[in-house]
Amino acid sequence: MTTRLAIFDCDGTLVDSQANIGRAMDAAFRASGLTPPALADTRRIVGLSLVEAMQALMPEADDAAHRRLAHDYKAAFHDLRQTGGLDPEPLFEGIADILMTLVEQGWLLGVATGKSDRGLAHVLAAHGIADRFATLQTADRHPSKPDPSMLIAAMDEAGALAQDSAMIGDTSFDMAMARAAGCRAVGVAWGYHSVDDLAAAGADVIARHASDLPGMLA
Repeated sequence: MTTRLAIFDCDGTLVDSQANIGRAMDAAFRASGLTPPALADTRRIVGLSLVEAMQALMPEADDAAHRRLAHDYKAAFHDLRQTGGLDPEPLFEGIADILMTLVEQGWLLGVATGKSDRGLAHVLAAHGIADRFATLQTADRHPSKPDPSMLIAAMDEAGALAQDSAMIGDTSFDMAMARAAGCRAVGVAWGYHSVDDLAAAGADVIARHASDLPGMLA
C-alpha cells in the first residue's frame, strides 16, 4: 500500500504568528542596541533557522553577532510567553478542517518548520492538533531550510517515497526545500511570501485557500 505524506510548514502556513515573531525580533535587536528590522523584512526570513535568519537581516555583521541575536530572540520569545506578552497565533481559515479531511482521505501528515521542538509543541497543543501529525521535524535537529534534511527525515520516519510526498508551505524556502528533496512543492497564498516568490522558487501549484489542498494533492 502506498504511503502518502503531506508535510506542512508551521508559521505562515498552519498558523499566523507574524505579530509574535516581529515582537521577539524587535526585542532581540534592541538587546544589542540595534534598530529592529521592519516587519516586512522580518516576514521575509520566517522559515529560516534563527542564525540564518539573522544573517539575512544583517549580512554585514559577523557570526558572533548573528548567534547573539539568535540567542536573544529565543530568550525574548520565552520571556514573552512566560509573561503573557504573546498574541494568540490563530490557525489560518480552514486549516483545522483540511487536516482532518486529509487524514480521512488516508494521508499521513507531518510538519517541517524553522521553529524549535518546544515552540512547535506549544503551537500544536494550543490548537489541539498534535495528534494529526505522524512526523515532526524542527530546526533543533536539522540544517536550515532550504536544505532537504527535514523532508528526508520526515519521509524516512513515515515510510513514504518522495514521489508520494508533498511539502506545503508559504515561503520560497519551502518550495526550494521540496525541490531539493524531490517531492511535490505546494505553495499557499495566505502566508508571508508572495505568489510570485513561490512560483519563482519552483512551486508546482499554489493554493489560494486551504480548501484547495485536497484537490491539489489528489
